[in-house]
Amino acid sequence: MAEVQRKLQELSEKYQSLQADLGTKVEARQKLESQQQENSTVKKEFDILDDDANIYKQIGPVLLKQDKTEAVMAVNGRSSKDIEKQIQGIQENSEEIKGEIIQIQTAAQQSQAAAAAAS
Repeated sequence: MAEVQRKLQELSEKYQSLQADLGTKVEARQKLESQQQENSTVKKEFDILDDDANIYKQIGPVLLKQDKTEAVMAVNGRSSKDIEKQIQGIQENSEEIKGEIIQIQTAAQQSQAAAAAAS
């Protein structure tokens, strides 16, 4: 019985850790979604510009000149697909652990019921 309790505790801690990680990833996704809104606005602006237009990127308090191709590539490179994959992986992991916890709890309840019936 102590082994079952230890396993349950271990799985519960793992599940809680995954849930915390999931929360972090969801926040990251929300941040990326707002960046995507900004990116779509920037892409529209780029479409209006001539190829030889001056484009500046702000890094801290400094504006650095960029060519249009480099700026377009930087905007297009931002993606939330990686975060989505991580979130999906964590959710799948959480469901597996949740299933294990339920199995162990069910087995423990059945063994307790059998022990109570035997005595």
